[in-house]
Amino acid sequence: MSFATPLKPYLAVSIQDCGEPLAPINVEGVKLLKPHPYEKLGADYQGRSPYVLRTGVLKRLDQARLTLADIEPSWEILIFDAYRPIAVQQFMVDHTFAEIVARDGLQGQVLTPEQKENIYHQVYQIWAVPSDNPLTPPPHSTGAALDITLLDGLGQPVDMGGEIDELSARSLPNYYQTVEPNSDRQRKEFEQYQRRRELLNTIMESAGFLRHPGEWWHFSQGDQLWAWQYNQRHPDHQKIAYYGRVE
Repeated sequence: MSFATPLKPYLAVSIQDCGEPLAPINVEGVKLLKPHPYEKLGADYQGRSPYVLRTGVLKRLDQARLTLADIEPSWEILIFDAYRPIAVQQFMVDHTFAEIVARDGLQGQVLTPEQKENIYHQVYQIWAVPSDNPLTPPPHSTGAALDITLLDGLGQPVDMGGEIDELSARSLPNYYQTVEPNSDRQRKEFEQYQRRRELLNTIMESAGFLRHPGEWWHFSQGDQLWAWQYNQRHPDHQKIAYYGRVE
């Protein structure tokens, strides 16, 4: 864990794990991105599959798939990532740190504490801290979080106006409601991106998921982030997380 580790408010939510097992994602109308993007980068899952979720989360994913079928009958859900062991979380933090170092032309230099802190600040905009503390697990390490997008009727990824894991403001779910277009054509593109992101959010919320405040692709149900968001919306009906770390 870095000296620049941010304290995220959802980590204060209590966990009482319900004990549901992980199960393979085998849902009609839901596709898996293969090869898995982090395995391609060299992440070692030690023989475990990234494409597993808690059984209760899988049932809700199937509900979301049915809602999508009602709205866009030929479209499907594409799973980019699901379960992520702590070691893989650490791998991706380190990988993203190295990417930023290369991007900013800092390779070969001795990084100052201020430079390291700035880089980790960027890294943790996207990646949860790879904490070994069972009270503060990364969302994906609970088996209750997944990164998804949509496939069109031809089986091609729908353009959502940004890439999954993109380190930019475009990752914010409502980015295209806030940025000013330069032309009518661009305005229409921005409106289309926003509609698609809202469609994704609609089908997932209909099944009980909640979207990450800073990532249009990340949804969870039953973990700390989900409980914290739920409690913000329903201050009189507080919940705790019922999915904790799975190792």
